[in-house]
Amino acid sequence: MKLTAEESKDWDDMRRMPRDFVGKRRLCPFKGQNDAHRVSYWRFRRWITQRGSSEAPAASTPLATGRQDEHSFELDTVCQRLDLDSPPRQHESAQGVLRGNPPEAALAAGVSCCGVITPPSTSHTLAARGGPRNNAPEQGWVWRAAAQQAGSDERRHALQPFAVLDKTSVSQQGESVMKLAAPSLLNDYYANLLDCSCTGVIALALGSSVYLWDSQTRALVGHLDPSPQPGRAYHQTSVSCLSWSRDGRALCVGTRRGEIQLWDVEHKQKIRCVPSHLSAVRALSWKQQLLSSGSVLGRIHHIDPRAPTPLVGAAVQGEGLCSLQWSPGDDWLASGSTEGLLCIWDSDIAGVTWSRQPIATMKQPSAVKAMGWCPWQRKTIATGGGWKDGELRVWDTESGTCVTSANTNSQICSLRWAEKKKYLVTGHGLPHHQVTCWSWEFPSLSPLYQLTGHSHRVLHLAINSDSTQIFSAGADQQFHIWDM
Repeated sequence: MKLTAEESKDWDDMRRMPRDFVGKRRLCPFKGQNDAHRVSYWRFRRWITQRGSSEAPAASTPLATGRQDEHSFELDTVCQRLDLDSPPRQHESAQGVLRGNPPEAALAAGVSCCGVITPPSTSHTLAARGGPRNNAPEQGWVWRAAAQQAGSDERRHALQPFAVLDKTSVSQQGESVMKLAAPSLLNDYYANLLDCSCTGVIALALGSSVYLWDSQTRALVGHLDPSPQPGRAYHQTSVSCLSWSRDGRALCVGTRRGEIQLWDVEHKQKIRCVPSHLSAVRALSWKQQLLSSGSVLGRIHHIDPRAPTPLVGAAVQGEGLCSLQWSPGDDWLASGSTEGLLCIWDSDIAGVTWSRQPIATMKQPSAVKAMGWCPWQRKTIATGGGWKDGELRVWDTESGTCVTSANTNSQICSLRWAEKKKYLVTGHGLPHHQVTCWSWEFPSLSPLYQLTGHSHRVLHLAINSDSTQIFSAGADQQFHIWDM
């Protein structure tokens, strides 16, 4: 490429510049330099821009392009990172609309999960008012057989969900029996993405899909994937919680868009889709044939999937909800908030009564995400503290007092009771990322085993019906089986 006399002069000026003047990105090239260099630099850059727009790009230029080192992220991934470890702060305008108003008013106002006013959805409004409703969501789901996941490439197979990463021939105390892959597992402290049915089928949400794995046959059964409707844009939305029905026949899935989908796993059919919440669904719990759900905005909805108008009851917790569970006898409902409140509600759920108050409230210094009712001790519930607390507590909900506690010196991310063994199992974060088994006989609480193998915090726990196996899923995107 032949340069003019003026261009040659500009090029010579650039060559005489110091290295730091043009060699580093985002370094201001004008500090400490004279005016002649500044004018030459801008003239040279203008010349490069003009040549690049009219001719083919130069073979080598001393300037890096403005977007050369930028990274691209998917929008959904960025949104997921906003609420990984800290409670969300709702806008006051959104809270003002939601508090003290029935769901019809909230939906009509068009308040989205981020507190931004949006046009109301016709299907959502009609569903809340009991009118005609189109059960098809904006993004459908489709059942896919497990055979479609098989691949001939060994490296690709290693990244498939529930692919075997490591297997021990002899079960030893403190070591996992099997280590499986859990790619795309969302590193979200507040999500509830793992559950085990009474028949031993594991449901694990990985990104926007839910995978089903039989713990008895140790085979992948199938998975649920989002499927766009014809003529509509395809936008993935991740699963935020899931829960098996007590008979193990139905699986309920909650998404970050506030949808609740009910699936008949045996027949591989979707039973119903309920546009229940205006924000992400954080927790689900069954009471016989009724389903209770809790959202980021603190709403608790009670749904009867068999009824034409599924919403049969509702309540407001006030703070963002991150855990929800019915007691073994269906006498009480416990809800945990991101602000550290543990609320106990009675079994009367009929009617949308926003003035309903919990019968008991307990307070701990951090979010009540790890929570579980004791199966054999009436009115007893255990909670685990977050990274600012690290305390394992057992509460008497009748008196509202803590009967015993233990300091774990680590974040408690998950908690389950093993009914047959009468164990309490907790999953932890830093510093050891361990699974701990506790012995509890009122009022004594003492650690029995520490199971290590995860390299990041243990976000989710599940236990099979006979309490012989513990299943754990961690932020290291691994799924472990512990034989007890």
